[in-house]
Amino acid sequence: MAVDLTLIHWIYIVFIALIILFMVLKRDTTIICILGIFFIALTATGSLTTSISSVFNSFIYAITQLLSIILIISIIVSMSKSLLETGINDVMISPFAKLIKTPTLAYWTIGLLMMVISLFFWPSPAVALMGAVLLPVALRVGLPAIGVAVAMNLFGHGVALSGDYIIQGAPKLAADGAGIPLTDVIHASIPLVITMGVVTTISAFLLLKRDIKRGALKPSKSIMNEKSSVQKNEELLSSFSKKTFAIIIPILFVLDIVAMIYFNLQGGDATALVGGTAIFILLLISLAGHKQKALEETTKYLIEGLQFGFKVFGPVIPIAAFFYLGGDDFQGMIGDFLPKTSQGIVNDLGVALANLVPLTNEIGAVTVSGVGIITGLDGSGFSGLSLVGSVANLFSHGSETGAATLTSLGQIMAIWVGGGTIIPWALIPAAAICGVDPFELARRNLIPVIIGIVVTTILAMFLL
Repeated sequence: MAVDLTLIHWIYIVFIALIILFMVLKRDTTIICILGIFFIALTATGSLTTSISSVFNSFIYAITQLLSIILIISIIVSMSKSLLETGINDVMISPFAKLIKTPTLAYWTIGLLMMVISLFFWPSPAVALMGAVLLPVALRVGLPAIGVAVAMNLFGHGVALSGDYIIQGAPKLAADGAGIPLTDVIHASIPLVITMGVVTTISAFLLLKRDIKRGALKPSKSIMNEKSSVQKNEELLSSFSKKTFAIIIPILFVLDIVAMIYFNLQGGDATALVGGTAIFILLLISLAGHKQKALEETTKYLIEGLQFGFKVFGPVIPIAAFFYLGGDDFQGMIGDFLPKTSQGIVNDLGVALANLVPLTNEIGAVTVSGVGIITGLDGSGFSGLSLVGSVANLFSHGSETGAATLTSLGQIMAIWVGGGTIIPWALIPAAAICGVDPFELARRNLIPVIIGIVVTTILAMFLL
């Protein structure tokens, strides 16, 4: 698997290093990302006007890719604001408030529920379902919003998505790339997924507890509790009406889950079903609570939700646009300027890394982990899985057991990085629902994920 690295690839590497450096320094990366897109386009096309246009086109592409997530978050926030203003929210969370008494219980309860739901429907719709109900409960018992976001993100986009045992999209792509049976990859991944999940979630929890004890993290308010935009009005609905809605709303979302199973709805289709249900819930609440003013109030809720959605996603669009260049989107954003043999910038870099190192079990495990991490940098997590499987097969010396272990290792790394827990726009659903900065969430996840990567890679060496 030979690959020719061009000046475009090296510029991409330089700007990745700069972006990581600025994120570590807690500085904004917007200018760096824009300059990266510009210089890559200028190097590829040699045209100043085309390069300037490419920056704008890359923004359009990123917004297009992120639009469904922006909308689902905006709609859930709109619905949540209506729940708060009418007092339904308090009635809904009261049963959970009796069960979740401490920050520790909040973290593990939210995380484990998120993992179970994400196994069936993938994390994005699970975040929407979980956040509206359990976030206020967690905040009331003292778990900061960033802690809720960490729990939902690590258990959903990390543990559940990296194993993907129900839908099996990730292991299927990786297994096909390695040329081995899907069942082999699934079986080989079990100890690795468990290890990565246990180490990462416990590490994150211990760091959260430490920072809460030190006072570095303090209890925070939900985005739905902002006084500037929402004032609770207990007179809008009677006590009976609030209790009725508190029963109906969870039933509607449970019916969504049933429909997802029965009609085999996954990914975007599942998210759309949750979003559509939230819209109709918003309409019902507005009609019942505001009566003659329902038309105007519905529009107000939607505007507030959309304002929040685009406010949260604004800083993420430039960095998403830059990293999308590294995937299969280069041609659509700039043009056909990569070598004919190129599989995309990040995949080319993964192949180049694999070609640089000798074929031993230990180095194989490290290399496959590295390839998985690199291919995850495009924020998809799935785009490089076929390459991960191919590289794993290369280092397995023809052993199906070794190939399965290495394939599952690369799959786990690609999903944890790009699926994602440390790429800012990949973890936006959890960050947005919890009202925290996605870059801060990425930094919060970074150390636990690195610890998990190291431990899981070492375990893979012993399993080969």
